[in-house]
Amino acid sequence: MRVAHRRTTTVRCLTALTLGLLALTGCGGPDAGPDDGPDHGQAATATESVTSAPATPSPDGTAPSAGPSATAARWAGTKQFVQIGDARTGDGRTYLSVRPAEKKPHPQFEAWVIVPGEGPYTEVSMTEDAQVLLSVPLGDAKHPAAYAQEEFVGRLTARPASDRALLGYDLSFDGRGRVTRVQSLYTP
Repeated sequence: MRVAHRRTTTVRCLTALTLGLLALTGCGGPDAGPDDGPDHGQAATATESVTSAPATPSPDGTAPSAGPSATAARWAGTKQFVQIGDARTGDGRTYLSVRPAEKKPHPQFEAWVIVPGEGPYTEVSMTEDAQVLLSVPLGDAKHPAAYAQEEFVGRLTARPASDRALLGYDLSFDGRGRVTRVQSLYTP
């Protein structure tokens, strides 16, 4: 009888531990640490747009729909790791064409290796007061420094599209699915 009691206690402890770990895996807020990985279950489609501005063609030539989308709802209040294929300003706002990507620690340096995402880009808007932090190669230093949104757009669009595919960004979204923070990852 004592062995059965010990097994029951062990099973209960393991069940509680498992449930606790499952609950914690989805709990990453906008201030989560740099080792947070992407949410692989959040694929975007070319027809999605999370802006309130009129629809404009995305970098791959497809026209996104106007108004909020399922992507805005999924990304609202989260932090996502993405590639930015293009950026523009219009109507006093900054818009980014993004798609999910992956980041992995560089095997030899204190830096990141960007694993490009696949599929189409989704256009998202930035809040007027969104913070932009850039590191090399888009910024001037290894450590992130603050830049104006207009300077960020200029630096990004000045690079060839093939270079942009190798860059990765942590984006933080507000409750309405707008970008409140952009941070480029240092890549050697």
